[in-house]
Amino acid sequence: MKPKEVCITQLDMERLRAHIAVSGGDSADVLEQKLASARIVCSKDVPGDTITMNSVVRIRYVDTGEEHTFALVFPGNRIETNAISVMGRAGAALLGCREKDVVEWQVPAGRKRVQVLEVLYQPERMGKYYG
Repeated sequence: MKPKEVCITQLDMERLRAHIAVSGGDSADVLEQKLASARIVCSKDVPGDTITMNSVVRIRYVDTGEEHTFALVFPGNRIETNAISVMGRAGAALLGCREKDVVEWQVPAGRKRVQVLEVLYQPERMGKYYG
């Protein structure tokens, strides 16, 4: 199966590369691979159903049907209890994906697969371009 193209904003790319340079490690390697293959766009041009930084998304675990809602945040910005860091495997896997995409990542017990049900909030869709 051919990997789907992911779309990442130029602003998110710049900030994420800075975090990778500081943190390193396995999770940073996963994120770096994602960034290397992503299509980079201006914030105003990112599709509204794409998961960008600070987006709030609703997902469903494929194997259990369980649904969760969370915000995708930069490390240290976990101001909400329902937030995941982009530097973790789940956050890195979801970044740049779109509604209806099925995404998977490796965990110690195997692989997790989720479907992106809805991007409830995306800053760029609301005209908010964080620098």
